[in-house]
Amino acid sequence: MLSATANASAALPAPLADLQMRLAIATQHAPGRVAVAIEDLATGAISGINPNASMPAASTIKIPVMVEVFRQMSEGRVDLGQVVHLTARDRDWGWGSLCDAPLGTGYSVQALLWRMITDSDNTATNMLIRLVGRQHINATMSDLGLLHTRVADYIRSDGDIRSLRSSAGDMLHLLDAMARDELVDPWSSRQMIAIMEGQRHNTLLPVPLPKELKIAHKTGSLHDTLNDVGIVESEREPYVIAVMTTGLPTLDTGRRFIRGVSWLAYQAMERFADWRAENGLAPVEQLTHPTLSSPDLQRWLSPSQEPAAPPATQEPPPQNQ
Repeated sequence: MLSATANASAALPAPLADLQMRLAIATQHAPGRVAVAIEDLATGAISGINPNASMPAASTIKIPVMVEVFRQMSEGRVDLGQVVHLTARDRDWGWGSLCDAPLGTGYSVQALLWRMITDSDNTATNMLIRLVGRQHINATMSDLGLLHTRVADYIRSDGDIRSLRSSAGDMLHLLDAMARDELVDPWSSRQMIAIMEGQRHNTLLPVPLPKELKIAHKTGSLHDTLNDVGIVESEREPYVIAVMTTGLPTLDTGRRFIRGVSWLAYQAMERFADWRAENGLAPVEQLTHPTLSSPDLQRWLSPSQEPAAPPATQEPPPQNQ
């Protein structure tokens, strides 16, 4: 395995080749089954182990749900201020507080998006899945070129773990497009990043990183599975990272693995920024592709406030009745 990895790393710049080798070694000692994908946004160079392995997505599947909401919003079929009412089928007690609300309670799409991503509220997720349709989520992921991402059921914390699937490579693909303002449209990409920057479950990828470093990410945990995927918004070398683990003997072993990979990736990207400067390559701000811009997180901090308005050049979608 190591020799094959060494051959695959031969064409990579030294810091990324070293990262690939370190990932291979870490994976050999990993608990359970793991998949890793890391992309340097400045160059598009990708390192990873088992990036195309189909894995239980757990709550990282909420990113595709969010993408479909914004896609339908761009078509005028959904509005941020639109109210969705809680039904008995929506309820899941695995995570989140909306499950305890009285039946018929109404929440805006904006509030549901915020709760789904930042609190990982399963009931909020089911309400949005019902709104946009599982078949539409799956069709959009297929249209985007994702090969392993599928929502086969609503979020059921006591259900079949196989009903929510993805891969580290699929998540990398989604987050890359989001970081480049290309997922749905620039406004939608920036709003999705803003929501993910509000993440309240920060015990995995962010733990070893500098406290001031922004990371827009989504965790997932279900049974013996632990995942975290995100965009690390480093000014020197922004990157996308997806780490998925399953078949874990304990969740603590998964936490240690994900944190370790996060630290390896950060160190490698810092070294790569130095390497590019030493070799006279353009700094991030001079690259031809879009770079990360900081969305207005304040628009999303209070879900009860007025919905975030689209840019003036874009007509706001009509209110659905």
